[in-house]
Amino acid sequence: MKKILLSSLMLLSMTLVFTACNDDRDSNPTLVQPATFTLNNPVNTLVDLAASTGIPFEWSQPDYGGWPAAVEYQLEVSPTNDENSWKVSTDEAAADETGATVADYAILPSFYASCKGVMLADELAKALVQICQWDENSVPEKQTVYVRCSAVTPGATKVYSNVVSLEVNPYYIELADAPIELWYLVGEGIGSADWDNGAGSVATGGLIPMYPIAGNEYDKRTGQGEIEYAGYFQAGKGFKLVKIPGKWDDQWGKNGDDFVKNDGGSGNITVDADGYYRIRLNTATDELVIEPFDGTVGVHTMMGMPGDYQGWDTGANLMNAMSTNVENHDWYLMSVTYEDTALKFAADNAWDVNWGGNDFPYGIGSQNGPNIPIAAGTYNVFFNDILGTYNFVAVE
Repeated sequence: MKKILLSSLMLLSMTLVFTACNDDRDSNPTLVQPATFTLNNPVNTLVDLAASTGIPFEWSQPDYGGWPAAVEYQLEVSPTNDENSWKVSTDEAAADETGATVADYAILPSFYASCKGVMLADELAKALVQICQWDENSVPEKQTVYVRCSAVTPGATKVYSNVVSLEVNPYYIELADAPIELWYLVGEGIGSADWDNGAGSVATGGLIPMYPIAGNEYDKRTGQGEIEYAGYFQAGKGFKLVKIPGKWDDQWGKNGDDFVKNDGGSGNITVDADGYYRIRLNTATDELVIEPFDGTVGVHTMMGMPGDYQGWDTGANLMNAMSTNVENHDWYLMSVTYEDTALKFAADNAWDVNWGGNDFPYGIGSQNGPNIPIAAGTYNVFFNDILGTYNFVAVE
């Protein structure tokens, strides 16, 4: 009797285990590709963009089959909504250097992690100028704007919402390429203060900027491409590259023999022997190369900016040295204002060593090169005397 009872209990237990396993398997959701999701009509259906900061939108989360998906959303806009709409984005049109590709919609740059967000008025105004190709005198008083939302999550393809519309009073925005993405050196022996990553420490403290390269192409939307730097480095002294002054979020360091990006636990970059090194960073492909610089290098105690604006005086309008360490090869002036003029860089209050070039606002100067043409404006000016490279960064 005991054997029969034990067998019955075991059979019941096994049945419960199998049932529980089946229930667990049935309750695990499977990622499903949704067809669409709902974008709600905006509360404000007539918006003066010049007088507004943004337009609130809300939407539902796409149904991924009960999957706890982390979704990234963006808003997209178009002045039309027919069978020819939503075909070519402004990013795709900008990538065609021939200018033959015409955009009919724009993907606004802001990202959202929840099911609501504010469409920034200036982003929308700029997008409309890009799509419609208005000039300053052709902006209409009123424009219908069609809006849809896109959603992306790992494991599924991008899905789009329905389209809603609103009326806006647009305004003209002068279109310009995105500023070139620059990175900065920070660390031991960098600048005038070791490991000084303060927001106001570019050139004046422990952050030395890298330089755009004349003749290179940079992404018009992101400003990404190859930048470079050359300087004197001491063996064993660590440094890193950072993207945003005052922050460590975006950085390049080292892990073993490999350069690594955005690893807060990465080691410092060092060189094996004292000497001159050239650093090249491609911000579009995330490639970092550091190698010895084999060119001739001079060491200078003074750097002037002689030009039309001051009578070509090599001893006036002197630049400041960025580094107080073993050797300085980087110079700067902050918030200097020019009318349209021309100038050069000249070392040690003489014309024996000078750099000139045809390019502006950045370029590579050569010995006894042409006068550099300067457009009227206020700039932070940076110059590296190893590469002869210069960068005039507009101050807003």
